[in-house]
Amino acid sequence: MLENGNQRGKFIVFEGIDGSGKSTQVRILQERLKAAGVYCDTTMEPTGSPIGSLIRQVLTGRLKMDKRVIASLFTADRLDHLLNDVNGILAEINQGITVISDRYYFSSYAYQGVDLPLERLIRDNEICSDILRPSLNIYIDISPDVAMERIAKNRFQQELFEKKAFLVQVHKKYLEAFAKLKQEENIVKIDGNRSEQDVADEIWIEVSRLLS
Repeated sequence: MLENGNQRGKFIVFEGIDGSGKSTQVRILQERLKAAGVYCDTTMEPTGSPIGSLIRQVLTGRLKMDKRVIASLFTADRLDHLLNDVNGILAEINQGITVISDRYYFSSYAYQGVDLPLERLIRDNEICSDILRPSLNIYIDISPDVAMERIAKNRFQQELFEKKAFLVQVHKKYLEAFAKLKQEENIVKIDGNRSEQDVADEIWIEVSRLLS
């Protein structure tokens, strides 16, 4: 399952509502890939760039912005995430590195899609999807009730989107976006209500299939 140095790396994206355990599963997958001899790196959205920092200020309530502005900021941050000369995703993949990202454009479709038309969000993000579609979208599916329990245990401060009523709508929007784009995208749904190990093992089966 070794990657050839002169091949493009894979782009693996984790999606899910807040509290789904994405960050933990990103870490576990990275460790397993490295143990298998696969060159890999991890990243996340919003990024640590100036645009990403601005988004985080909005999410924590320090800045107020119109929802259309927020959606545009996410797209701009994503485009820079792809094309940045220093640590851009596309450059790494072209070097044969497999990149694992915690969120990509399906997060915009789900979260901003609660308040904005899904078609518009897909159209606005075509600039990113035309450059790079994920080799695999891994959606960790958990109930909003379980998500809120986990958030309450692990967060000192709730962010803008971490409200149960909102997460219920985000959950529905994820499923709507997946149904709409199932022909264009490689999507696997993982039951995230199980143990951390069971989730990780199923993810490994899917990723192994991708790399075989």
